[in-house]
Amino acid sequence: MTPRAALSILDFCTIYPGESPSQSMARSVELAQQAEALGFERMWYTEHHNMPSISSSAPAVLIAHIGAKTERIRLGSGGIMLPNHAPYVIAEQFGTLAELYPGRIDLGLGRAPGTDMKTLGRALRRDRNAAERFPEDVKELQGYLSGKSLVPGVQAIPGHGTNVPIYILGSSLFGASLAAKYGLPYAFASHFAPQHLEQATAYYRENYEPSERYPEPYCVAAVNVTAAETEEDAERQTALVHRNRVRAMLGRRGQVLNDEQLDAVVDSFQGRQIIDMPATPPRAPASRSANTSSGSKATPAPTS
Repeated sequence: MTPRAALSILDFCTIYPGESPSQSMARSVELAQQAEALGFERMWYTEHHNMPSISSSAPAVLIAHIGAKTERIRLGSGGIMLPNHAPYVIAEQFGTLAELYPGRIDLGLGRAPGTDMKTLGRALRRDRNAAERFPEDVKELQGYLSGKSLVPGVQAIPGHGTNVPIYILGSSLFGASLAAKYGLPYAFASHFAPQHLEQATAYYRENYEPSERYPEPYCVAAVNVTAAETEEDAERQTALVHRNRVRAMLGRRGQVLNDEQLDAVVDSFQGRQIIDMPATPPRAPASRSANTSSGSKATPAPTS
């Protein structure tokens, strides 16, 4: 019998219309507590900036709060956008979390900015070419967390020797290639790039170079799922999710639409392009773990 995949939740900490960020974060606490009670493996939190509908701009702070409100469930980032930060700072942050919540912390790393270029350059004060250093930054971060710093005379305290598990996040072959080369777990963002899931995970498995800690490849697939009591209600909730997705995407471009205008865009070619980004993915290859997105009003539910 094939073992059942471990199931996890990716929480965008969505701020719905009329809500405050504090209400969004309170709901994330409740979601983590419920997931823990139901036996989910982990909760991960995304890093986004300058997005009015997402409150998880500081995943480490949010994880610290939710860790204090839960007991067993693993907590992590899905992910930290490493080019936005110095690897040393991330090692200290997640080293602190690992000391506070031993055996419960994961560190997912991505190389996208998680924001627009103006926020990246003027507010975060980061170089838009910083992503080119991602492979080297991952190695530097690994050194701090393992206690084998690549910078002579510099140790991350906390962080030194905590060996926080690192996952490479990606939506293309770049992440798959890097995770395979470094012998690290790989988490694929099929919740918005489902068309590349099978190709990327197959490449990762076929080219995996075993490491001491991970002798075998380990895949995570993030997928969108809507769960409801009936199929009709699930379809209704999915339609609401699609509307919210289109509204959020256009909002990032500075467009504010009323309901009538939104209806027109949802039914247009442009709207279908946005909706189809996270369309129902092809059948995923077997994996050890699967994440689900909770970035919708519909009740989040896992799938393998």
